[in-house]
Amino acid sequence: MNEEACTTVIVGSEQMADGSMIYARSDDSKSVRATRLVHYPAGKGPAEFVALDSPFRCPLPENRLGFSALERENLPYHWGEAGFNDLGVGMSATETIFSNEKVLALDPYVPGGLAENCVFQIILPYIRSAREGVLRLGELIARYGSAEGFGIAFLDEKEVWYLENAGGHRWLAKRMPADRYFVSGNQSRYRAYDPENDLASPDLVSWARENGLFQGEFDFHEAYSLESENDKTYNYPRVWYLQQMFTPSVKTDVRTNRFPVYQKADRPLTVEDIKQAFRSHYDGTEHDPYLHANPKEPYRPVSIFRTINTHILQVRPGLPTAIGRLDYMAEGMADLSPFLPLYQGVTSYPKAYGIGTLHSQKSSAYWLFRKVSALGMLNYNKYAPVIKERYAALEKAMSESQQKMEAAFVKLHAEDPAAAVGMLQQWSDRWLSRALRVASDLEEQLFTMLTQDIETEYRFHGA
Repeated sequence: MNEEACTTVIVGSEQMADGSMIYARSDDSKSVRATRLVHYPAGKGPAEFVALDSPFRCPLPENRLGFSALERENLPYHWGEAGFNDLGVGMSATETIFSNEKVLALDPYVPGGLAENCVFQIILPYIRSAREGVLRLGELIARYGSAEGFGIAFLDEKEVWYLENAGGHRWLAKRMPADRYFVSGNQSRYRAYDPENDLASPDLVSWARENGLFQGEFDFHEAYSLESENDKTYNYPRVWYLQQMFTPSVKTDVRTNRFPVYQKADRPLTVEDIKQAFRSHYDGTEHDPYLHANPKEPYRPVSIFRTINTHILQVRPGLPTAIGRLDYMAEGMADLSPFLPLYQGVTSYPKAYGIGTLHSQKSSAYWLFRKVSALGMLNYNKYAPVIKERYAALEKAMSESQQKMEAAFVKLHAEDPAAAVGMLQQWSDRWLSRALRVASDLEEQLFTMLTQDIETEYRFHGA
């Protein structure tokens, strides 16, 4: 499977207890590929995007909106992954998916086409709605072709759209139903195509029919998507487990790809439920690789060590954009990292969050959180509870402070928007800095425990 392998969860507003909309994704790559937080101001941007790690290049509009991004330091202005622009439009890129061999023989991926490295920066700064994001991406796919398979999400004040591409030049995008949730694990999930409500390549169905890619009624997955033996252990279990987590009343078979594309939760969901989903690893079951210290576990869990970030993009309609758009972001492995709230109205971060080198560095927030999780994995059953307790306390205190700050923000914003945003920035700086102190304290505590455990194992004491 592709090492850039992620998990996606989308939740409609009627499924969330607070009426918000959610797009969440983990970026599962290589643990040394650190990400950093960057904010780019509005104004004149680059005239052309020139990829540093692929042949892709394309012209860009003269002016851009300001936007935030999770990107890799070795690839500046590349691979922004997740964030919101000044108008409160959010984007996440990408969920890796795969087209089948027959499709790729007829319409292969384009080596110099659109890839994960480039889509974020050439789209998010130039769109004013989620739907506009889908249309711009669709036009770019048609013009330049896709270099690989991907699923990409856009969300705004009213709706969430998710696009799955197919082969080199085709795609299908759907608007998330308000009364359902959606789970994807490195496999195209779409089935039916509704031309009245969906967006797609003009020849999506006709081209597939002409080339004998499906029988009977059009099925996007049957026509375009890959089904392999690897899916049965790598992809199916994640979709099955998360659907069982949110909808335990509906029993499905983990061994067959018969999971509903959209499912309804048994109860209203919260951000805490989404966090739990991305921290999950078949907890407490025979398939829990960490409980049983089994790196050969065949079922690939949601939370894995090589995750470099998990982001939960939340849109809360009715609030000022500055606080109504949130990215709960965990650096590294979500199971052993805190989720930190990144507000759209925040335009700078403590210096450590802007450092994302390919090797460990004391000054990097990413590497600090990564060190804590690495120490935790040395003896998961002993060290992980220590980490989780400290981070749970941090998140609880942060959440309580958020509620008070947001109430004050709304009141002040009605009188003085600039002052309200200034207050928000101060709050963010304070809590992001506090998270670093908690992680640093944990690093020292865990290293002390590890030192004592090694001494016990290799005692060689006298009589």
